[in-house]
Amino acid sequence: MTTKIAARAANRAADATLGANPDRQSVTAEWQPVQQLIDGVVVKEVKNVIKDNGYLTEIWRDDWKLAPAHVGQVFQALIESGGISAWHVHRVATDRLFANHGMVKIVLYDARPESPTHGRINVLRCGSARPSLVVVPPGVWHGVQNLGSTPALLLNLPDRPYEYEAPDHWRLPPENDRIPYSFAAGARPNSDDSGDL
Repeated sequence: MTTKIAARAANRAADATLGANPDRQSVTAEWQPVQQLIDGVVVKEVKNVIKDNGYLTEIWRDDWKLAPAHVGQVFQALIESGGISAWHVHRVATDRLFANHGMVKIVLYDARPESPTHGRINVLRCGSARPSLVVVPPGVWHGVQNLGSTPALLLNLPDRPYEYEAPDHWRLPPENDRIPYSFAAGARPNSDDSGDL
């Protein structure tokens, strides 16, 4: 009798989900991301060290061996609630974005024709709850959106300083035809969206 009741309950639950999309797996049972990263992208989650007077967060260490090791400049951007800073790409420079205050979504798009992950999109969510350093190689478009209700801070530790006379900084508007991602709607159909985290 119990098996029949369980089967009827399962049928009712299945009927209730008709037309809905199931969640895609984003982490393993050990909380490791399942998202396939763009070639050359590295995500280093860090943990806050809780102290008697607050907490300490490591931002960069040479012994993490996140290439390239040289830091040419460090700057901070404050992104207002709901604000979007997109899209940016560099031909030569490697960005290292560090989010640990507020809640941001970092979206990456691999536009490098020779890359094994050409066309792939990565969506990463990080900030106060999940401090992370995201290494963005040259040729990978990136954009950032503040998901929180308060300002978010984003540090960048690029491998070379900004050149005022000849910037290695190329831009597209947040919504455009070249990058198959919309900050309002997510990845566009038929894009190589490897999921998000």
